[in-house]
Amino acid sequence: MSHHSETPFDNIENSHQYVALLADAIAEAQADVDAQIALAVSERAERRLEALQLVSYNLTKLNSHIMTSRRILNDLRSLRRLLLEERTLPYAASEKTSGAGV
Repeated sequence: MSHHSETPFDNIENSHQYVALLADAIAEAQADVDAQIALAVSERAERRLEALQLVSYNLTKLNSHIMTSRRILNDLRSLRRLLLEERTLPYAASEKTSGAGV
């Protein structure tokens, strides 16, 4: 049975890749905001600086949540692989046992 993936969230691997791309986008946005903060400091634009610091704070929070999501997805991938191997393990063991007597 073939299943065609229609969204980035149809399986754990695709979701993990999507979250990794999101983490990269957040890192780029953080770098841009950091540059804008430096510019606001040099221009002594206090109100803009405060707004950019708030943006930076929220990007940091978002990045933390994304990293947590990546770890959870990685754990789920590992657990799924472990479970699938355990399901095939008895079959593989029975093949070895039946093959040894031939």
